[in-house]
Amino acid sequence: MPVRKAVLPVAGHGTRFLPASKAVPKEMIPVLDRPAIQYVVEECVRAGVDDVVLVTSLGKHAIEDHFDRRLDLEAALDAKGKHDLLEQVRAISDLATVASVRQHEQLGLGHAVLTAREHVGDESFVVVLGDDLVVDEETSFLQRMVGVHEETGVAVVALMEVAPSEVDKYGIATVEPTDDPDVLRITGMVEKPDPADAPSNLAVVGRYVLPGSIFDVLEATGRGAGGEIQLTDALATLADEAPLRGVVFRGTRHDVGDRLGWLQANVQQALRDDELGPPLRTWLAEHLGGAQ
Repeated sequence: MPVRKAVLPVAGHGTRFLPASKAVPKEMIPVLDRPAIQYVVEECVRAGVDDVVLVTSLGKHAIEDHFDRRLDLEAALDAKGKHDLLEQVRAISDLATVASVRQHEQLGLGHAVLTAREHVGDESFVVVLGDDLVVDEETSFLQRMVGVHEETGVAVVALMEVAPSEVDKYGIATVEPTDDPDVLRITGMVEKPDPADAPSNLAVVGRYVLPGSIFDVLEATGRGAGGEIQLTDALATLADEAPLRGVVFRGTRHDVGDRLGWLQANVQQALRDDELGPPLRTWLAEHLGGAQ
């Protein structure tokens, strides 16, 4: 069956954005003119995945509201003749089928994925982190991952090269080459290893295509690093049975759950905008020209 479902874990507190995230979910903080979570859903849709389940927690209702109809706003925009904005607002609710489930305790990414089991069922599905922004509007990296999964039937993860000193912040893969230099066999994974013990500098980042069988593995997975149920540990179990696949991402990625990453994403998206790009580029040149 084609992959049509996506799980988006968005239950975190967003402490790196306090105090802004006290009342506004970090996933709703805008990157240019759209909340970060909308970019993620749009990426899923470009990959042909249009049935989305949000794994939320208390205080995250604004995310669900964003993808719902807002009839009073639509009527106000229509009455004022702001039809371009009206079209944009309506398009958000038509973008995908969006549902939500509650993660009552935040016990790790693996636990968040497990929370979506009833919605997903036995189908293969995509997991995309809600604060991980990939800029690939012309081509769909996620769609390529889905294609690799549909060809092989095994779990597929996104890999990205990181500096050796940064490996202790990620799940790191043990890999073997294939005929495609950007598609690797994964024979093992370890969560946040000491740099001296890391099997490579290929980090698992933000995107997964998983078979429905992952749920049984997660049920049997104990708590790992940080006292949490780690998706990386469940993937390592799958890798023991048959090599997984990793697709190497070589484009632009921003961690918009981090303040610097969020700022970089805003600047990059603004520079790509036909209206904002030219004056912003001029201002940056003037400003940076006098910076110390």
